[in-house]
Amino acid sequence: MAAAGGGPGGAEAGTASDGPRTVYLYDRRGKESELGDRALQVAERAGFAGFRASVCQTLGISPEEKFVITTTNRKEITCDNFDETVKDGVTLYLLQSINQLLLSATKERIDFLPHYDTLVKSGMYEYYASEGQNPLPFALAELIDNSLSATSRNVGIRRIQIKLLFDEAQGKPAVAVMDNGRGMTSKQLNNWAVYRLSKFTRQGDFESDHSGYVRPVPVPRSLNSDISYFGVGGKQAVFFVGQSARMISKPADSQDVHELVLSKEDFEKKEKNKEAIYSGYIRNRKPSDSVHITNDDERFLHNLILEEKEKDSFTAVVITGVQPEHIQYLKNYFHLWTRQLAHIYHYYIHGPKGNEIHTSKEVEPFNNIDIEISMFEKGKAPKVVNLREIQDDMQTLYINTASDSFEFKAHVEGDGVVEGIIRYHPFLYDRETYPDDPCFPSRLKDDDDDDDCFILDKAARGKRPIFECFWNGRLIPYTSVEDFDWCTPPKKRGLAPIECYNRISGALFTNDKFQVSTNKLTFMDLELKLKDKNTLFTRILNGQEQRMKIDREFALWLKDCHEKYDKQIKFTLFKGIITRPDLPSKKQGPWATYSAIEWDGKIYKAGQLVKTIKTLPLFYGSIVRFFLYGDHDGEVYATGGEVQIAMEPQALYDEIKTVPIAKLDRTVAERAVRKYVEDEMARLPDRLSVTWPEGDELLPNEIRPAGTPIGALRIEILNKKGEAMQKLPGTSHGGSKKLLVELKVILHSSNGNKEIISHISQHGGKWPYWFKKMENIQKLGNYTLKLQVVLNESNADTYAGRPLPSKAIKFSVKEGKPEKFSFGLLDPPFRVGVPFNIPLEFQDEFGHTSQLATDIQPVLEAGGLSLHYEEITKGPHCVIRGVTAKGPVNSCQGKNFNLKVTLPGLKEDSQILKMRLLPGPPRRLKVKPDSEILVIENGTAFPFQVEVLDESDNITAQPKLVVHCKFLGVPNLPVYVVDCSSSGTSILTGSAIQVQNIKKDQTLKARIEIPSCKDVSPVEKTIKLLPSRQVARLQIFSVEGQKAIQIKHQDEVNWIAGDVMRNLIFQMYDEGEREINITPTLAEKIKVNWTPEINKEHLLQGLLPDVQVPVSVKDMRYCQVSFQDDHVSLESGFTVRPLPDEPRHLKCELKGGKTVQMGQELPGEVVIIITDQYGNQIPAFSPSNLSALSIAGAGLDDSNVKTTLQENSQSISVRGIKFMPGPPGYKDLCFTWREFSDFIRVQLISGPPAKLLLVDWPELKEAIPVINGRELQSPLTVQLCDQWDNPAAVPHVKISLVKANNLKLMPSNQQHKTDEKGRADLGVFIVSAPRGEHAVQVKAVLNKSTIEGPVIKLMVLPDPEKPIRLNVKYDKDASFLAGGVFTDFMVSVISEDDSIIKNINPARISMKMWKLSNNVNRPPANAETFSCNKIKDNDKEEGCFYFRDKIIPNKVGMYCIQFGFMMDKANILNSEQVIVDVLPNQPVKLVPEIQPATPAVSNVRSIASRTLVKDLRLNITDAYGNHTGINLVGTVVATIKDFKEEDTDTPLFIGKVRTLEFPFMNGSAEITSLVLAENSPGKDSTEYLIVFEPRLPPLSAAALEPYVLPFMFYNDVKKQQQMAALTKEKDELSKSIIMYRSLFEASKQLLDEMKCQVEEAKLKEAQLRNELKMHNIDIPATQQMEHIEALLKRKVSEQEEVKKKPRRSCTLPNYTKGSGDVLGKIAHLAQIEDDRAAMVISWHLASDMDCVVTLTTDAARRIYDETQGRQQVLPLDSIYKKTLPDWKRPLPHLRNGKLYFKPIGDPVFARDLLTFPDNIEHCETVFGMLLGDTIILDNLNAANHYRKEVVKITHCPTLLTRDGDRIRSNGKFGGLQNKAPPMDKLRGMVFGAPIPKQCRILGEQIDLLQQYRTAVCKLGSVNEDLNGQLQYLHTPDMKKKKQELDEQEKSLKLIEQKLGMTPTGKCNDSLRHSPKVEMVECPIPPKRMRREATRQNRRPKGDLAN
Repeated sequence: MAAAGGGPGGAEAGTASDGPRTVYLYDRRGKESELGDRALQVAERAGFAGFRASVCQTLGISPEEKFVITTTNRKEITCDNFDETVKDGVTLYLLQSINQLLLSATKERIDFLPHYDTLVKSGMYEYYASEGQNPLPFALAELIDNSLSATSRNVGIRRIQIKLLFDEAQGKPAVAVMDNGRGMTSKQLNNWAVYRLSKFTRQGDFESDHSGYVRPVPVPRSLNSDISYFGVGGKQAVFFVGQSARMISKPADSQDVHELVLSKEDFEKKEKNKEAIYSGYIRNRKPSDSVHITNDDERFLHNLILEEKEKDSFTAVVITGVQPEHIQYLKNYFHLWTRQLAHIYHYYIHGPKGNEIHTSKEVEPFNNIDIEISMFEKGKAPKVVNLREIQDDMQTLYINTASDSFEFKAHVEGDGVVEGIIRYHPFLYDRETYPDDPCFPSRLKDDDDDDDCFILDKAARGKRPIFECFWNGRLIPYTSVEDFDWCTPPKKRGLAPIECYNRISGALFTNDKFQVSTNKLTFMDLELKLKDKNTLFTRILNGQEQRMKIDREFALWLKDCHEKYDKQIKFTLFKGIITRPDLPSKKQGPWATYSAIEWDGKIYKAGQLVKTIKTLPLFYGSIVRFFLYGDHDGEVYATGGEVQIAMEPQALYDEIKTVPIAKLDRTVAERAVRKYVEDEMARLPDRLSVTWPEGDELLPNEIRPAGTPIGALRIEILNKKGEAMQKLPGTSHGGSKKLLVELKVILHSSNGNKEIISHISQHGGKWPYWFKKMENIQKLGNYTLKLQVVLNESNADTYAGRPLPSKAIKFSVKEGKPEKFSFGLLDPPFRVGVPFNIPLEFQDEFGHTSQLATDIQPVLEAGGLSLHYEEITKGPHCVIRGVTAKGPVNSCQGKNFNLKVTLPGLKEDSQILKMRLLPGPPRRLKVKPDSEILVIENGTAFPFQVEVLDESDNITAQPKLVVHCKFLGVPNLPVYVVDCSSSGTSILTGSAIQVQNIKKDQTLKARIEIPSCKDVSPVEKTIKLLPSRQVARLQIFSVEGQKAIQIKHQDEVNWIAGDVMRNLIFQMYDEGEREINITPTLAEKIKVNWTPEINKEHLLQGLLPDVQVPVSVKDMRYCQVSFQDDHVSLESGFTVRPLPDEPRHLKCELKGGKTVQMGQELPGEVVIIITDQYGNQIPAFSPSNLSALSIAGAGLDDSNVKTTLQENSQSISVRGIKFMPGPPGYKDLCFTWREFSDFIRVQLISGPPAKLLLVDWPELKEAIPVINGRELQSPLTVQLCDQWDNPAAVPHVKISLVKANNLKLMPSNQQHKTDEKGRADLGVFIVSAPRGEHAVQVKAVLNKSTIEGPVIKLMVLPDPEKPIRLNVKYDKDASFLAGGVFTDFMVSVISEDDSIIKNINPARISMKMWKLSNNVNRPPANAETFSCNKIKDNDKEEGCFYFRDKIIPNKVGMYCIQFGFMMDKANILNSEQVIVDVLPNQPVKLVPEIQPATPAVSNVRSIASRTLVKDLRLNITDAYGNHTGINLVGTVVATIKDFKEEDTDTPLFIGKVRTLEFPFMNGSAEITSLVLAENSPGKDSTEYLIVFEPRLPPLSAAALEPYVLPFMFYNDVKKQQQMAALTKEKDELSKSIIMYRSLFEASKQLLDEMKCQVEEAKLKEAQLRNELKMHNIDIPATQQMEHIEALLKRKVSEQEEVKKKPRRSCTLPNYTKGSGDVLGKIAHLAQIEDDRAAMVISWHLASDMDCVVTLTTDAARRIYDETQGRQQVLPLDSIYKKTLPDWKRPLPHLRNGKLYFKPIGDPVFARDLLTFPDNIEHCETVFGMLLGDTIILDNLNAANHYRKEVVKITHCPTLLTRDGDRIRSNGKFGGLQNKAPPMDKLRGMVFGAPIPKQCRILGEQIDLLQQYRTAVCKLGSVNEDLNGQLQYLHTPDMKKKKQELDEQEKSLKLIEQKLGMTPTGKCNDSLRHSPKVEMVECPIPPKRMRREATRQNRRPKGDLAN
């Protein structure tokens, strides 16, 4: 080691300032400064002033120029620090200021001689494998230690990244470790390079990167990040992983990045060149400057360095030259070693408690440590893992499988403190839960274990030690502690089972008082110190140390864990929760009951036979159930419980025992228990023996007659062995177990079983069990005689659940022989002569129903009746059949009789039957009167008495017994009918017998019969009929004088209208034409129809009431007289016709309509007639008296009146009525004839349309101003009028507009017609026309004639807000190089008045670019679209949009750029197209025009076999493949090189030369052929390279990349030919692979971009959803669009409702804004909410309300000119603004923030009540000037009080009151001029009211909902696109292409192996230059990638080597 070779900055150099010093100066004040440094000698004893002068002289700087001299740490050199700062060899900067950026990089000389500790301690430190573990993760951990220390002071996230850069496309493999820590200064970076310089030895000249080391304060688990310690680990780790390290660092307070490279290759080179090994340079540069990275193997550094821009401070360690075995390990075991790192830093990542997955994460200081590892491989997606996300590292497994923990602390001698924790991993269910360590398998067998020594469940922890050891919170992997004395398994059985000691794991946490090795793999003396006898252990409870016996505490804790958490018995078949009253109260419940358990591999179920152990006596029995204490539900595991056993045999032991489950005998077989139970069971009583010593044996199922006795019974009890017994076996039972026999006789009935006999017999010792004879069984039915053995005293028939022996004999009892009888159910009624049956029922002596079995003759007897019967039947149903009774019964209801029945031979032989006998069926009809001839009068009815008799002449009755009487001799006579069904007798009569026109007597026949009884004979009678004396005819007469004139029925009588007909009489006659005298009775039956009231006295005299004749001749009256009684209905009627009376009235009738047009005649006629007093027309007119008619009326024009006599109707017709012009309305006309007169009323309406007038339209004298494209101020409405200007109500008249063609009105082409009032509403027109005055005329067409309307003049002004074109500005002289950046485009939107439109949403401006083609002059669908950039602070032009940094296309050609402004959803305003010519960029490489095949040549004679290249054309291209360098002239040198760069035996070109030159001109070089020399040297089957190097004088050799063509060289011709074919195949495969890869990479880029779009859409949707929630609007997760649409519809409806509510508005027409310089009229600039304040302020400013405000005087002057000076104007640029009031000034009564006096009336500045919809700043100026400090109060009293107080202290402004009063600033008030009129008197000149707040809120909600709807649609769309792309990537076609790519890559690899070529990925051929897309963690859209790539490629021309 050439340690002495260090430079002057070594450990012993230049400590004093006395000697001469050399410093190195970098001038970095400007870009033109030189790049290198200047060495400057500083003389002895020199001061700062002399030094500065020397610097000025050396660099040629004027002494007066201002600059600073600083160190590389930006410490300024001054007089005070000159001597201590300016040392020998120091590097200094010349800058304009301390914070100036370095405009180019510098180099700083450093020395990093090793510290002397290197010699002392370096021998023992190296990385080694232990217990099969690869040490590589521990080397990476050293670098993470440094990063943890560096980030320990971070306030925010402490981010540490390890990037494994294994993508060959980006360079050779590398490992980068980066952090966002505090970074290092160049001095601290120098210190880092010094080996063995620990943080404790960095003193003196060393500026520490841990400057001023202070030991951290104690924290839990010693997690203090103080783990970068010895100054060794970082260097060791770097050179263990690779062969070179690049340190890049930037401290937070520095502008510069410091970079240091250490490499094995550099050390070796220095040693070889005898240079100082431990010296070098630190490169100081600006951030993101990667110009110095020229090595192609390190091109990945460009991206790393580019990321520096976003970082404030950082350190990056980049290791290259990574060992191949390390690369394979890192790739293949990615999950394993990241898991190991998560284990090492577990507590730093997750905090002192570790990764408790199932608990909520609290906010802790450790949550900000973010360690992320990512691996990048070629063609694969990056692997990214965050150590916080790893859930299977060993500490996580230990923490989350443990059920409890035991914490302790150990104090060793000195300050050493160890925190410890032991965790318990219980046995759960069927396995141990102690986690397995893949690095330490737990199931290891120890072959040395003694077979006799069996350790239960050693497999939990196995042979692993208990404790892992952590130092300052970081794992020391190769040190562990087996155990301590107090936690080892005891030799004797302890409180917990021995296996519990194998279920614990632990961790020890030490502080830095314990020594570890410098590579942090092992502790030096931890276990020795901990096991020292002076070490004190204490337990930690609730965070407090407890002094107690640690061994006792641990044993109790372990026992508690076993009982609480180990679950070894599985309880199954859960039954429920019970309480157990037999236990002490505290243990009674809850108990869970189960029917089965699984224990030790066996299943025990309820009912299973078991035996106990360790009980006295031993129990044999069956399992009832299992008990487990606690409130469980379902299957559970537990360490124990209790079992309930039913003792067996239960017959002997009727007991239930409960014992612990542990006392079950698990060794006994169930069959042994069963045999024991069976042997016990054989001694129990088994059956009964029954005998009948006295006979009368009862046989099974025997049927016996009632009363049959059962004999005596003798019984014995036998067991299974046949032995008689009297008590239960065993001596322990005593007398209580004697056996008795119980006898029961049970009757079975439908109501249940009934016990009728019950006896108990006991054994007499010498006599057996005995029961006496039974004779009392009499009831019929089924019986059972049951014999049952029972227990003495308890009488139980079971013992222990088992029935005792019993015997049952079934028998039945039937009835005996008959001894008596009774009557059954008879079937009444009983009738004379009708047979009936008598049923009989027989009984035996016990009353049971019996049957008659023998013959018997019954005897029947009854008083007064004769009886006989037909027969008697035998069997079960005995009946006496056909009994008949005859005799008198006196009535239809019948008579009661006693019938005696006697049956000889029975014990009780007779019975009496009580019965009622009814009459029999009809046999005869009897009719009264008895005489044969009967006399009656016509019209009367005749009654007959009829009786129906039976065969014994009893009156009888029956249903449907109807008697008919039919009269014969005359047709249509009535039939008499009577119903005798109930009584058998009745009166037979009916309606009267009426024969028409009978004048004399007539004879009839009557026939009486019963139709339903054919066997009853009919009866006939003769009847004589006489004429009737009833009324038969009625006549009416009119008496005139002495003469009576008959008025016949239906006659017509003429009579004067309104008169009375008097003297009407009537007469009546009977059937014999005899006149009938009218009696009061008859008078009652006479009715008339013309009056309701009739005089009865007049009727008796034959007089009728007077008849009133109708008054109208049209009304005829019908008069009717009627008579009606029971026999007849008569009527007689006549019609009265009225005749007219004398003339009385004149009547006029208007026919043809009551309206008349002005100037026109009445369209119809007036008809005049003469009537009588009742209005009946009288023919009174004649031609002679026609002249007597006169007509009068107001305004009547009678010049054309004509009167005509209508003789057919006797009326006068008047025509030609007309009125003078006048106001329309109703007119009265008076018609007079002789003394009669009448009036009619007609309506005078307007005349025919003659004019068109405008409704509600301004004066037509002046032109109406309107902005082009805007609406007119009011709708256009026209009215048809007659020639006298009266509105003409003529509908459906066509209205049209006449205008010039250049004036367009919207809506256009609409046909308008007048409505019912003659009015047409043409609507509000939108006017589009050139600027100037235009005319519009309205016309109407009526009956093909045109009515001219008024001419409307319109003054059309340009629209300042209507865009008409886009103005584009850019540097037109700029050149556009491919892949570069466009010049800035500045776009503005120009309105009609040529002004720039402002306040435009930038999203509406876009830029499109496409390649120009012949046929396309509009943007194609694939045109690239750009949006504008954000406006910068220095962008002064308002309304302009900037397109900056837009990427120029990569390919040269003509491109078209067009800018667009989206006016609305459908229309886009496009700019003029900008044509740009994209030129090639800077030349970077030499490439072939057509890629040649890989040559395979030999050195034989044949030229074809030696030809390398033929017709090769080489071009110069830029970075994007564009042909460039047309103006370059030079040569291309071809050189053959060995692939391994060994110059021996290299083939030679023809002519035996190594190099050939070819001319280069016009951008290319032509190589016609390139041939090897014959017999050229070269190794057979070797790959060589032809390097074509361009030499062009304007460019340096390094500026252009040469073209390299590999070729294969062979000595054998045949082999060369074979290999040439293989080479061709290889080239084809290479091209195909490139195409496939580009396809997959493009698909990957598209997928990444889609994922980004989905994330952005989700973020946007979530943001909008949160904003909606702030407005209390919740959107459901489902059916979102329907909900949003419904919400929008409802909100819009609500907003419309609010807007429709009446609101105060200003009706003063606003001045049309002709340009952006016009603000509008003052009345429209402000709004006031309060009505009263609006009224008084509007009145106060009445003279100014109509004034138009403009921004400029020019605009005001233009309005003045346009209105000929009639419009008052106010330009804002003419207002003196310094005198304007301060809007923040307090009211006058407030002085210095305090009340001077307490005002009344709520004073407020009038200006504060105004709100401004637009132009707030300008409006404040206007109203500040107009209102000044005007104050408004409630009323005049308050205002006077306020003024009186204010003038005491200051001037008082004008005061207004809400009541409308004004006090001027001079104090004057009162009078009309100081009193505001009511609101309606202001004629609309009033400030409007602002939009209600609710409307604004609804507007915001609607806007949010519309945005959210768009966001939801966008999210759905991008999700759909993403899913479509994912499906496409998994289609069979894509899978097939992927498979083809894999197969082609394998084929290519095989061919390359055959060829002996370097694999394509490593070869420096043209394939290596194919474009690759770097796979990064976050998907980057291609546009952004190109932009980033373009920025990287923007370098000076001289630095194009890369």
